[in-house]
Amino acid sequence: MIFETIMIIFLSIKSLAIFLCFIRVLLGPTMADRALALDTVGLLLIGFVGSIMIIHETIAYADIVVVIAILACLGSIAIAKYLERGVIFDRY
Repeated sequence: MIFETIMIIFLSIKSLAIFLCFIRVLLGPTMADRALALDTVGLLLIGFVGSIMIIHETIAYADIVVVIAILACLGSIAIAKYLERGVIFDRY
């Protein structure tokens, strides 16, 4: 009973953090702030899904965690390349 209550509070706080990071993505003053907030959203989503896996006592969502991690990594690389060069794909 206490474990479920703690997990619900934890998921609520994590949901609030995800919401605040999305606000930062939308209103960030610079592109670097937006990139950092988007990367943080990816990490928070991994923790959120991991917490749901603990609550349900299953590993059925492990593939979702891997996909989110891969997309967050690729997104960070693409944004870093865009910030450095101004383009994502080179044409040569």
